[in-house]
Amino acid sequence: MDYWLVKSEPEAYSWDTFVKLGQDHWDGVRNYQARNNLKLMKVGDEVLFYHSGVEKQVIGIAKVVKEWYPDPTIDDERWVVVDLVPVKKLNKPVTLAEIKVEEKLEGLPLIKNSRLSVMPVSKNHYQLIISKSQ
Repeated sequence: MDYWLVKSEPEAYSWDTFVKLGQDHWDGVRNYQARNNLKLMKVGDEVLFYHSGVEKQVIGIAKVVKEWYPDPTIDDERWVVVDLVPVKKLNKPVTLAEIKVEEKLEGLPLIKNSRLSVMPVSKNHYQLIISKSQ
């Protein structure tokens, strides 16, 4: 199993909206590196759901339930989606500020490449972020 982080502005697509839908495809990715990351996701992989914009915090955990397929929102075969389901809202959101000051999270793509919307997360980084939400 691998671990990932996906980012969304809560005004555009929030955790609460995702939970209400119960399952959704992760669309709108128009960056090749993020697209390539979507193509690497496998069923069962766990995903940190991050609110970008004003909030800047990890808010919940999702799971991949369908691997990549063409993005149904656009007529362009370059872009893909995966299907995700919400698993759990974190007890306490983990803010970007908390992440940046944690030395053990050095090297996390969220810090190094903050504009990337879909990124891999190491198992150790994933577990540390989850532990900070308790």
